[in-house]
Amino acid sequence: MSPPLHDRPRVDHLVVMADTLDAGVAWCEATLGMTPGPGGEHTLFGTHNRVLAVASAAFPLAYLEIIAINPAVACARATAAIDQKRWFDMDDEDLRKQVRLHGPQLIHWVARVPDVHEATARLATLEIDRGEVLRASRKTPHGLLEWQITVRPDGRRLFDGCLPTLIEWGGMHPATELPDSGLVLRSLTLKHPRITPLAQACAALDVADLGVQQAPQPAIEAVLATPRGQVVLSSARDG
Repeated sequence: MSPPLHDRPRVDHLVVMADTLDAGVAWCEATLGMTPGPGGEHTLFGTHNRVLAVASAAFPLAYLEIIAINPAVACARATAAIDQKRWFDMDDEDLRKQVRLHGPQLIHWVARVPDVHEATARLATLEIDRGEVLRASRKTPHGLLEWQITVRPDGRRLFDGCLPTLIEWGGMHPATELPDSGLVLRSLTLKHPRITPLAQACAALDVADLGVQQAPQPAIEAVLATPRGQVVLSSARDG
């Protein structure tokens, strides 16, 4: 039996940015020992992805997303002069250069919430603007995938990526059709020098099984059990 989709706020997926999707697949095979499954295209943002399951009892329906700018759409976006920046800071030149020079990297995570408008309002009481709630969908072999997601017009992540983007899925979740990858998410820890406002925001969201720690440098750390043993993915520059 699949875990309930809307039971409470939970870690939904990890976001690994790659310079190209092929580079992301090669990284996944070398780092995690698995080839990611097919994903889809995000026309509004000019990106595409590959995904694989990392769910566990503590993190039901969790998955890992490898995402890159889609060159087939990038030119069309430029020609159309689209004002909406890409999500997850993917238009940030420093971040793009870092990924281009050092390879794919964990940059962000997404929290699944039962009511994205309510969750966004909770953050607003802390004077945190998580962004507009956008509706999106794409066709899959298993049916129409629909979701609502928070994206700021400037595309920014917050707290160096440690504060999640919020997503509310429709009747279907993409992980329910993903095959067992042999990967298991053991823990997700957020480290940041501005620990008090980050901890307050995470408490307001009430995401299950999440660690928040004081640290001199911001970092997202995900511990995965893989066929090659334990692997720690980190957003830290030296991680």
